Amino acid sequence: MPIIAPSLLSADFLHLDRDIRMLNASEAGWLHCDVMDGRFVPNISFGLPILAAAKKASTKLLDVHLMIVEPEKYFEAFAKAGADYLTVHLEASTHLHRSLQAIKALGMKAGVALNPHTPVQLLENVLSDIDLVLIMSVNPGFGGQKFIPQSLKKIAALRQMIQAAGAATLIEVDGGVTVENAPALVAAGVDVLVAGNTVFSSSDPVETIRQLNQAGK
Repeated sequence: MPIIAPSLLSADFLHLDRDIRMLNASEAGWLHCDVMDGRFVPNISFGLPILAAAKKASTKLLDVHLMIVEPEKYFEAFAKAGADYLTVHLEASTHLHRSLQAIKALGMKAGVALNPHTPVQLLENVLSDIDLVLIMSVNPGFGGQKFIPQSLKKIAALRQMIQAAGAATLIEVDGGVTVENAPALVAAGVDVLVAGNTVFSSSDPVETIRQLNQAGK
């Protein structure tokens, strides 16, 4: 079964504690947090204080996705805030290998995110150093977008690369994930499903998470 990582970006920020307690009681495995700076992506989300508060309230693993320029300046701060996985964008990381080592040295798992136009083959020489690859199946910056079908081919190609390298890298997908397309994503090789609107706009979020969790069966 896949790991379900509901995205905090789609939660009700006026009632964040309520929504996190709902996730605590669900079959979700991770809490996905999108940090946006208005520069790398055309949107601003939330920063370290919200992340630290979410960590205190949540019983789930904290999966932090940095959509920011110069992410290496903030690795230590995100470690202190409680990030378990810290993911940087390949497109924002001039010295990716150095960044991966720095993240791990701070006790976190290291992830790399790829925008829709970025080929997975660019990760070939660092794949064994990456704990998680995040395939963006929409253009990053906003929730509620439609899934880009080409992402399935990227996921399948990445799965082949991981197997060929004998690596233990997880594949995560974020963008337009639904109960309907989740089985195809898992079949293509996805380990972690990020779901925002699908979960938080549902009339029964806990049940929706359960349905997503069944995608691998």
